Amino acid sequence: MAGASVASKKAKAAGGGRKVRDKWKAKEWYKIHAPRMFNEAEIGETPSADPEYVIGRTVEVTVQDLTGDFSKMHIKLRFKVTSVDGHDAKTEFIGHDLTSDYVRRLTRRKKTKTDHVVDVVTKDGFSYRIKTMAIADRRIQSSQEDAMRRVIGETLVNMGKEQTLSQLVKAIVSGDLAKDLARACRVVIPIKRIEIRKSEVRANGESEPESIMPEAVVEEAEEAAPAAEEPAEAPAEEPAAEPEAEAEAPAEE
Repeated sequence: MAGASVASKKAKAAGGGRKVRDKWKAKEWYKIHAPRMFNEAEIGETPSADPEYVIGRTVEVTVQDLTGDFSKMHIKLRFKVTSVDGHDAKTEFIGHDLTSDYVRRLTRRKKTKTDHVVDVVTKDGFSYRIKTMAIADRRIQSSQEDAMRRVIGETLVNMGKEQTLSQLVKAIVSGDLAKDLARACRVVIPIKRIEIRKSEVRANGESEPESIMPEAVVEEAEEAAPAAEEPAEAPAEEPAAEPEAEAEAPAEE
């Protein structure tokens, strides 16, 4: 019994002296930035013990998070980390998706939902997969659905030949691409609405896509301009008011 108690005390002493390593203390935080297409805005942070582990991670943000536009809160943009510079992680655009609750609100009873997948090659060499969703107010025939898919496919392929990836993504975010497709489908059947429910970059092109948010840069410059002019205008008004007050004083006396 005595030998067993001594052995247990030694085991406790050995266990008590062993330190548990805190893995979180060894990790550092890296700021994730959107690509040039979205003005390299900061879109999140991620912890890692090694910058190599950050590469390949994906992050999702809504268009509302980037632009502040509440009407675009249902559009999710997806990015993938491609490189790390210091504590800054750079990403590339890999696609977008619509939130599930938004899609459920569109697809209700007595409506026909027609899905279609089209692979296009953009003007700047990107292989881009676009998935559309057409909503009709009534039941339509299968032949009409096939004709509508054919029109959507031809329209998207032609658009890809004429536009860059940045232009297509901008049209998706703004809703212009969906409107153009709905207009093209009128030759088959009047369609209530078409949504670009998902997209995916399958192969990169010749160069990094251009920014699709130049308006934000212009607005910031316009807002900063009046602030710089105010100090120059204020002193100019004060000397003009003082001589008038002095000139009126003798007349009153």
